[in-house]
Formats: sequence, C-alpha cells, structure tokens
Amino acid sequence: MIAAGDLVLLRAEGGREYLATVKDERLHTDLGLVDLKGIEGLEWGSTIASHLGKPFTVLRPRATDFFKHVKRTGAPMMPKDIGAIIAYTGLCPMDTVLDAGTGSGVLAIYLGFIAKKVISYEVNDHFVSVARKNVAQAGLSNVEVRQGDILEEVEKLEGPFDVVTLDMQDAPSAVEGIYRVLVPGGFLASYSPFFEQAMETRKAVERAGFANYSTIMVSEQELEVGKRGTRPSTRVGHTGFITIARK
Repeated sequence: MIAAGDLVLLRAEGGREYLATVKDERLHTDLGLVDLKGIEGLEWGSTIASHLGKPFTVLRPRATDFFKHVKRTGAPMMPKDIGAIIAYTGLCPMDTVLDAGTGSGVLAIYLGFIAKKVISYEVNDHFVSVARKNVAQAGLSNVEVRQGDILEEVEKLEGPFDVVTLDMQDAPSAVEGIYRVLVPGGFLASYSPFFEQAMETRKAVERAGFANYSTIMVSEQELEVGKRGTRPSTRVGHTGFITIARK
C-alpha cells in the first residue's frame, strides 16, 4: 500500500511518465492536474485520474526510471555498461562498494539498489549537491555521496571494499590505491570513454598486481520496427570501454 512520502512513477497513456512524491500537492501535467494526496492508501498498479479525467497508472520506481528522470549534470554511464559491471563483478547484497566519479549519481543509484553499502566520491561540489538530491529521491539510505578527490581520499580509507567502480578521467592514477582497499578476490571496474584512457588503465592494473583482468566494449543496437519491415537501427551503440580486474 502506498504511503505519504513515497516516491511514485505516474505513467499515462502514450508512455508519458512523471516522478512524484505522495504529499498534499497537485502535480501539473499536460494531461491535467493530479492530486498526489489522493494516491495515499492505493495499491501499487492502481489508476488515478487527473482533473481532466486522464488516467495515470501508479508504479513503484525502479533504477531504470531514475536513469530516465533524475536531474543530470552530464552524460551518465549507460544501462548497458552498468549491466556489464554488475554482471562481471557479481555484485550482491553482501557487498560494500566504493564508487568514484559520482556525476549525477546514476551508477551509485543502480549499485545502491543491490549492494549493502555504497560510498561515492565526487570532486565537483555542484555535482555532489545534485547527486545527493537524486539519491535521496531514490530513497536509498545505504548510498553516501562524499565530496573529495579519490586520488587523495583513498589513502585515508581503511576499507575493505568488495567492488570499486571508477568513472573518472584520472582512473589510471587511482588504481594502485584501489588495489590496497579491495578485499582479496574483490573487483575493480573502470569505465573509459577513449582507447587511450582504457589502455592506460589496463597498464595500471597490470602494474598494481591484479590476478586477472580484461577490457571489453559493450555494443547495443535496437531493432526498428515499421510498416516496411524490421531492421537494425543505424544508430551506433558504442559508448566506452570497461576494464574489469580481480584482486
């Protein structure tokens, strides 16, 4: 049952969606005003109508909804790359995660829905402010966003961490310190947008003494379905490179 203060996803006909909090206010949409207080006490999946009689289905938000709807401070890591990181590190509810390069907090939110604890570092104070609001909106008390440079802060961290994720330009410089705070058998996952950065990260991983490692790229191509037929989209699905290393 939905309670006051819950975050909900309102989905209208045609696929339009709105994130909102259940409180004594009305949500303004192009399909009319929705009484958010009226959602309280409903079951998930119920329908509520706007003042114009337009129906909205009330859904429980998931990580993918935050990827689409939270405020962004730049280009977040794409779901296909986040999925690869989760899969190749075997992230689980027992894990404590160190994340660096928070950005708007999208990756930290995905990780927070699975892991026991996520500590995420970001240098830019504006990004930190936005990420904290996004994490709070997601209702994740197990995700902590800290302002700081991981290159300096890692020396102060005791750890240990089961998984470390890096989405930052200076990732190669952070690898040695990350190795120290990882548990034996723990994973480092570093995202690099360019070949050069990926190769530098790979070299840093080798120097640090990781037991095994690989660098991959994940491509995604949507199918276009139309009256004339079905074919792969012409949009290129490449975004970056992911280096996975195990201590």
